[in-house]
Amino acid sequence: MTREHSKLNRRAFLAGTALCLSGTAAAAQMQVADLRGSIDSEDLGLLPNAADDQTAQFQNAVNRAVERGRALFLPAGTYPVANLRLPSGTLIVGVPGRTRLVYQGGGGQLIRAEGVSNICLDGITFDGANRSIGDFTEGLLHFIGVRNVVLDNCEITGSSKSGLIMDRCSGRVENCRISGAAEAGLRSNEADGLAITGNTVTDCANGGIWVHRWREGEDGTIVSGNRVERIGARYGGTGQFGNGINVFRAHGVMISNNRVADCAFSAIRSNTGSNVQITGNSCLRSGETGIYSEFGFQGAVIANNIVDGATTGISIANFMDGGRMAICSGNLIRNISEVGPYPPEVSGFGVGIAAEADTTLTGNVIEGAPRFGMLLGWGPYMRNIAASQNVIRDCGTGIAISVVEGTGSAIITNNIVQGAKSGAINGFRWLEKTTGELDNASEFANLTVQGNQITA
Repeated sequence: MTREHSKLNRRAFLAGTALCLSGTAAAAQMQVADLRGSIDSEDLGLLPNAADDQTAQFQNAVNRAVERGRALFLPAGTYPVANLRLPSGTLIVGVPGRTRLVYQGGGGQLIRAEGVSNICLDGITFDGANRSIGDFTEGLLHFIGVRNVVLDNCEITGSSKSGLIMDRCSGRVENCRISGAAEAGLRSNEADGLAITGNTVTDCANGGIWVHRWREGEDGTIVSGNRVERIGARYGGTGQFGNGINVFRAHGVMISNNRVADCAFSAIRSNTGSNVQITGNSCLRSGETGIYSEFGFQGAVIANNIVDGATTGISIANFMDGGRMAICSGNLIRNISEVGPYPPEVSGFGVGIAAEADTTLTGNVIEGAPRFGMLLGWGPYMRNIAASQNVIRDCGTGIAISVVEGTGSAIITNNIVQGAKSGAINGFRWLEKTTGELDNASEFANLTVQGNQITA
């Protein structure tokens, strides 16, 4: 077969591949047009498996492909490079699992793009080789102010800091595999229309997927269908690190249908994230709270999740800092432990669901929380809690309600509490039980407790 014939076959293959990269016919046609007549990196002097550094050749190949309005195709092999800069319109396609860009170190990073648009990387492995990244960057790949950046079917591994950082970016990261980062796998700051979907993030030392903002604001990132596993807390703390999916100051984030397992702290932790939706996730073997909505948030929907293994299943907390307004429904919580990553007297582990203000808790099933099935309020911080039609089984105390002076109203009705070892529904002052059974009692004017089914 001639070299020209081989090129035609490759181009036909790439054109077919492009049809799979988009969900719309119009976009697919545009991508086919982009890829038709794509440039083979070998034609520009960029050779796979070269022994010496290929940075200059690689940068030249990227620039020439962009100038000609074509895709750059990288054959299978290893490309030793560092400090690459991607211009607007970069489209690089590799052979998934076989095209590898290996970072050469030298105090920089592997790839950077800043203030550009329309970047697409497809089917490429980015290997940091655990080499040192420079002081003025925090990730192996760093995108800053990029409009419409797309990473699809790529792998990012071996970063000595974070794997992928996206600052003020729009676009999508999908079907990628990120592993072995010494900090977070993927960190977004102040996104402007970002989707993080269908990725696998594993074995990262400080965090999985971070959706952060430097200042509170609308963010709207979608985090869906990802698999996040084995996330550590290298920097310690009480929850700043060690979370599978972490939202910080970002409003309007949607977190759905993810599988998050074996995280040092929370599977999903939202700190000061208003209007967050956490739905349909599977959260397994969390070292601390499974799902957290905390500090100055206003508005959270936490529904239809499974939390199996944690020190607290779901915590909707920090009314003293403005945390309020939530719906918590249809969640299944089991296998809760009193043994956590720091002394339990800090907050009290062994709780199924904890909530404080302007929150409804309905249709949840909680089994095996050794301290409290539900903890409603914390000291004087309780207002407008409605807990109804929940099933609470084999817990220490079924429902604990704060009766400290100054608490607001609560309604606890039509729940099933079975096998509570230390009381079904009792009043507490912080962690100290101070009442007997409250069902149908009128001891506290701000509490309505009636119609609950309590069995041994």
